[in-house]
Amino acid sequence: MPRAELAFLHDGPADARVCLVLAHGAGAPMDSPFMSWWAASLGARDIHVVRFEFPYMRQRRADGRRRPPDREYVLLQTWREVAARWPGAAIGGKSMGGRAASMVADEVGAAALVCLGYPFHPPGKPESPRIGHLAGLTVPALFVQGANDSFGRRDEVAGYRLAPGIRFAWVEGGNHDLVQRGTPPEDTWGTVVDVVAGFLAAEGGTAR
Repeated sequence: MPRAELAFLHDGPADARVCLVLAHGAGAPMDSPFMSWWAASLGARDIHVVRFEFPYMRQRRADGRRRPPDREYVLLQTWREVAARWPGAAIGGKSMGGRAASMVADEVGAAALVCLGYPFHPPGKPESPRIGHLAGLTVPALFVQGANDSFGRRDEVAGYRLAPGIRFAWVEGGNHDLVQRGTPPEDTWGTVVDVVAGFLAAEGGTAR
């Protein structure tokens, strides 16, 4: 079966000064409740949000079969292709999508980076951090993180050597989906969405 072609979802004003391109996480598509809420909420704050899917997720959409994420080089090459369509945009994503974005952000000349739940290490394996490239990151970055995230708790992240341009917006009691136990997801996300919008207004550059 031929590979499904790239498709995009758009939120917010098409002529907005700031554009944010977002990639999904490993297990859910670009129109998941998480991705849809963040795209709509940032779009309502005068940010043009573009969503896309990696090849394995596009194939899942085409044939309904679940499959593992693409290899890293495919994820990164897809990001390069997408970023070339929106030069000067900010980039980022949920978990895996944000991590892949962070690995190409400097290379593609992204205006800024937004990671929604960065996977600092596999759950239960803090001895295997995924942070080597983050020490030299030059793009302004905002990581929105749950303080109780099994992919990197706040106390663990505090010990990492990271680039000085990386900022954090912590969700107290939040998990990898930025959700607090017993609190509706939208209520928790609503506590940090304005932080993301403010960051992008200051650092997001001008979309072209």
